[in-house]
Amino acid sequence: MTRKITIVTGTRAEYGLLKPLIKSIFLDAKLELQLIVTGMHLSNEFGYTIREIENDGFPIVSKIECLLSSDSSVGVSKSIAIAISGFADAFENLKPEILVVLGDRTEILAAVIAATSANIPIAHLHGGETTEGAYDEGIRHSITKFSHLHFTSTEIYKKRVIQLGESPNNVFDVGAIGLDSIKGLDLYSKQEFEKSIKKGLKKKNCLITYHPVTLEIENPMHTFTNILRALDEYDDTLLIFTHANSDKNGRIINTMIEDYVKKNEQKAVSFKSLGQMRYLSALKYVDVVVGNSSSGIIEVPYFNIPTINIGDRQKGRISPLSVLDVNNSYEEIKLALKKSFSLEFKNKIEAQDQVYGSGNTTQKIINILKGIDSFNLKKQFYNIDFEY
Repeated sequence: MTRKITIVTGTRAEYGLLKPLIKSIFLDAKLELQLIVTGMHLSNEFGYTIREIENDGFPIVSKIECLLSSDSSVGVSKSIAIAISGFADAFENLKPEILVVLGDRTEILAAVIAATSANIPIAHLHGGETTEGAYDEGIRHSITKFSHLHFTSTEIYKKRVIQLGESPNNVFDVGAIGLDSIKGLDLYSKQEFEKSIKKGLKKKNCLITYHPVTLEIENPMHTFTNILRALDEYDDTLLIFTHANSDKNGRIINTMIEDYVKKNEQKAVSFKSLGQMRYLSALKYVDVVVGNSSSGIIEVPYFNIPTINIGDRQKGRISPLSVLDVNNSYEEIKLALKKSFSLEFKNKIEAQDQVYGSGNTTQKIINILKGIDSFNLKKQFYNIDFEY
């Protein structure tokens, strides 16, 4: 008898991380994959990345539309409400035995709320992490409390999930699943990559991924202007931009990207989504990654290239040596770029420790999902050194 495993994906980045797990479940005779697609995957504005999933050949059992045309705080809240309704209907039809989710997105929060009401056990990847500059922080910890199984990316994050009251018996340090994709893909050659982005690489090459910082009151235009100003100081440099996500104020950043590329076509190119293959291949050839994406802290260091992590969006994450944390000022971004391009720093990080594992996370998760006989939905709060 097969076990029905439902996986929810709402963004291009999240799908790239989950892809090895999706594939393993799909190919396992003892498991039945139920893949639900939602969020930015279904939006033309964000690249309609459901096509990437379809091209990979994975069957999609449900598509849940939830994005509104507004990226304001009101629009985000209403999108959550719409998503809860959609997931409620989907779970009623699919009746999954386990729901698997990753991270801290609003559509994932909607999924676990609906699953909890339907008495569906939840397995959560990448819990216990902190991002103090975004409301993702509260969403992630909320998902942890809804969940019954926890797959963390480091031992420290495992301890933090236990600190939140989760039983140690249900918390597993399995490493970061994004590293599995890196090890499992035959990435593009330099010529293939240049063809895929329709641009030739230059003496220096930068990948820029900057998302809204949802708990900051400062206009994102200020920070992104400083990023562009610092990058503009380098000649013979290719700038590869990826669009911001659907968080509030994301459209402001995307408009700035498109305006800049139009004025600087000789040295800049932009993509709504690079896709997993192009994104990971880019990391083979760029000299630095600039922005505030979690990928800059978790996956990029695997290639031993610098990350300039701007602002507080990822504040609190465990960072390898190659990550340079700076504020959003022009001066700090400029100094970090200078350090990133220096031979001294490149040599320093060439053999850095990989703090997020070695790329065998998928099999660990599969073994655990298959090995559990049943779930007790009546969770007890686990107390640490605490007496009433």
